[in-house]
This record gives sequence, C-alpha cells and structure tokens, in this order.
Amino acid sequence: MSDAPKTRRRSGGRAARTAARSQKLDASLRPVRPGLPGGHYKPLSEPDVIRIHEAALAALEEIGFASAPPSAVEILTGAGAVQGEDGRIRFPRALVEEMLGKAARGITLHGRDPAHDLLLEGTNTHFGTAGAAVHMVDPFTYVYRDPQMQDLYNSARLVQELDNVHFFQRNVVCREFTDNLELDLHTLYAACSGTTKHVGTSFTEAANVGPCLEMLYEIAGGEAAFRERPFVSNSNCFVVPPLTFAEESCEVMEACIRGGMPVLLLSAGQAGATAPAPIATAVVQAVAECLAGVVYVNAMAPGYPAIFGTWPFVSDLRTGAMSGGSGEQALLTAACSQMHQHYGLPGGAAAGIADSKLPDMQAGWEQAISNVMAGLSGLNMVYEAAGMHASLMGFCLESLVLGNDMLGQVQRCVRGVDVRDEFLSIDVMKSVILGGPGHYLGHDQTLQLMQSEYIYPELADRSSPKEWIENGQPMLLNNARARKDAILGRDGHQIDDALDARLRERFALRALERITPPSGG
Repeated sequence: MSDAPKTRRRSGGRAARTAARSQKLDASLRPVRPGLPGGHYKPLSEPDVIRIHEAALAALEEIGFASAPPSAVEILTGAGAVQGEDGRIRFPRALVEEMLGKAARGITLHGRDPAHDLLLEGTNTHFGTAGAAVHMVDPFTYVYRDPQMQDLYNSARLVQELDNVHFFQRNVVCREFTDNLELDLHTLYAACSGTTKHVGTSFTEAANVGPCLEMLYEIAGGEAAFRERPFVSNSNCFVVPPLTFAEESCEVMEACIRGGMPVLLLSAGQAGATAPAPIATAVVQAVAECLAGVVYVNAMAPGYPAIFGTWPFVSDLRTGAMSGGSGEQALLTAACSQMHQHYGLPGGAAAGIADSKLPDMQAGWEQAISNVMAGLSGLNMVYEAAGMHASLMGFCLESLVLGNDMLGQVQRCVRGVDVRDEFLSIDVMKSVILGGPGHYLGHDQTLQLMQSEYIYPELADRSSPKEWIENGQPMLLNNARARKDAILGRDGHQIDDALDARLRERFALRALERITPPSGG
C-alpha cells in the first residue's frame, strides 16, 4: 500500500467554492489587475521596427508638416526645426533624436483616488473607454439616440464599479449643448462626478481650457494640488493626417501644458484614406506624426508627461468606411505598441471597437480579438476597449458592463502562465493519483488557487443546459441590464455635496440625476 499522504475529503466542496467566488478579493490577490505586463506578442521583427523608425524620420525630414499655427512655428523653429519656402515645418533627424532623449518615461496617470493610479512603464497594460460617440445604443429597442450629459455621467459611474476598466475617457458627446464652453465644462463635470479613476477629455477650443482648469483646480483642492496629481489628461488630435497640424488643437495642447495637464498626442489616420493603405506604411505615418508631437511638447516643456498616441484606423477598401473591428485594426494597434516600446515611451492606441451596431456575436469577436492583441503586445493604454459600436458612432451602457467580463478574460491572457517551483512539483499529483480520490476538485492547492489563478465572469453563463433551464434561461443582455441598473440604482456621486453646490453655482452647471430609474421604468 502506498505511503503517499491522502488528501482529506471535503463535504460541501461545490458550495464552498461558490461562496468563495462570491467574496470580493483584495486587489493584490485578484487574478488580474491594472498594469499587468504584456509584450509577449510582436507582429514586427526587430529589423522591421528599425525600418519603420527610419522611414518615419525620413518623412519628417523630407515631407514635414503643413499648417503650423504661429505659436508652433516659434516653438519648433526655436528648437531647430526648419520652415521651408512652402511653409512646411521639417524636422532634422538630430532634432528628433534630441527630443526623444528629453521625453518623459515611466509616467503616472493619477486618479482622484490614489488606488486608481496608472503607471505607464514598460509593457504595463491598462484598459479603458474613449470614442466620443454621437449616439447612445439601446440593445433592446435597437434605437440610436443623441447622448446627453446624464449618459456620460452614467457611463463614468459604471466604470467606477467595473474592476477591469481602469480609466474613463469621454465616450459620448453631450449633444444637448450648443455652446462649446458649456459642452467642455459639463463633460468634465459629469466625468469627475461619476468616477475617481483617471479621466481623459478633449476641449473644443483653447479659450475653454482656462475655465475648465479652474474647475479642476477647485475639485483638486487648489492649483498646486492638481499640478501635483493631475487626474485629468487631454486627448489631443494635434495632427490632421496626413502630416498637417490641427491649428486649434495645437493651441489647446499648449494651454493644457501650461496648466499642468498631461497630454495624449493622438494621430488618427485611416489606412486607405488619410493614411497609406499598406499596414506597415500606415504605422510609419502614425509614428512620424507622433514623433513630431514629441518634438513639439519637449521643445515647449522638456520631460513633460505625454502619451505617444498612434491610433491609425482601418478602411474597408470596398466602401471607404471605417472598419475598427477588423483584424487589420488589431494588427495596426499591436504594431504601434511595438514602436512605443522601441522608443521607451508611454503609449496608447485604440482597440475594442465593434463595427457591429449591437452587442451581438459580431461585436464579441471584434472587441475581444483587438483587445487581446493589444494587451499581449504590451500597449500601456488601450482606449475604446469597451462599449463602442458602429465604428465609434454608437456607445452602449450594457455593452460596457459586458465588456468588463470580456476584459477580465483578456487580462488573464495578458498575465500568462505562472511557472513556479511549487507548481512544477509532482507531489500533489502523487497524493491525488496514488493515494487520493483521483481528482483535484477538493484539494487544498485547488482551493487556494481558485481565485488567484482563475478569473470568473460576473455575467457570462457557464451552467449546464439543464441548470440553465432550471434557472429560467437567463440571457446575457438581460444580465447586463440588471447589473447596470443595480449600479445606477444607488447613489454613486463622487463629488461631495458642498463642493458640488459650489461648482454648479460658480460654473453654471446643470444638475445631474443622482439615481437613475431602472431601464424601461
């Protein structure tokens, strides 16, 4: 008879496992968390990375940028860029390399709650929203309608409660505002009222940055406090591809830098339309455009926190329409991630976009494939990762909730396989096979690892067909709506009442509905 130790049998093992799964784990024990290192997937070889870099430098030196505003001309030529007789600003290779040497690395994007700080370093990965959709999607009625400030607020409130969505960037445009300053102020107010995670936003014009910063300074407890821990960043489309400065956005960027707000240098060409059709050349153009942004920012403020935001999109070349859910989009994003790492710069790009109009099977594969590839490539900031439909034209609250489950599985893939000495020991195998029950279900090791090694969906159904029928045949969208309503059915306002009243009075802000009635109610 074997002298291998016998595994103690447990009664009620399944009930114990179920109860254990229902308890919220401490963040340090969760199987996934913000900042998991990726970088295992590399669509480009090292020689390819160098060739793309060299082509980008050649584009900056030989083609250059058009339409620089006067302030940009002064900043860039003062640093060593050259304005030709054709008015284009060209960037000598030595200037680009000099500014790359000054650029900030290892930056932190702060949350109002320090627990939500994001370290953008190496291949650390973070997933969040973005997109500025002009429609809200109801997946039950199939209605596309204009978004309101309340929708943006509700989105932020959901993100606050969704562990696998790490930051909140504006995902809808509040269509009730026709005045640009009102729009910018209410966008920030709704976002900051809904979440203490890091917030990304845009500004319609440079004149609006000052009042918006004043509001943020007040939320932070003063200008010095905001500058110490800036919890909002500016998503800045400083370039209109191909290789043309967006004058208004450049002025916005300069104002944000002066005000202490980190910037996302965003180049969003569309392969086959505003960027070259070959995937490799689309990456070249995006890299060249963002390198110009690196020169711009560091000529103005050396070492200023800026994210290298190569966001090339894809065209369906049959129609010219955007195809954000395509395999080509996933490849573009992963290739751009490699270029960020080549420069050692914090990088961000788009993934998770669905061309599908609703959260259906098409949306599932489109969102999952690009998010997995972005995460495995080690992209620091994965924008538009959940909730986006119709090639960024629509946003769906239920889809955002479903995306939390999806992103949990994505991040488990990013985390990879932990190979430890204790896992490679065959002692547990001996105890189970030679002297135990012949299975591992109730083993101490299994119970110890069931939450730290494995992640479980909150909404997706893993029951047997028989159990599913006995449970009333729950449908995924219904589960998502119930979860959404549960979150929005309790007060989740993240600005205290006294400060909220001061802000609304000082900046003429409209009131938000603090508790949202259940859907269809």
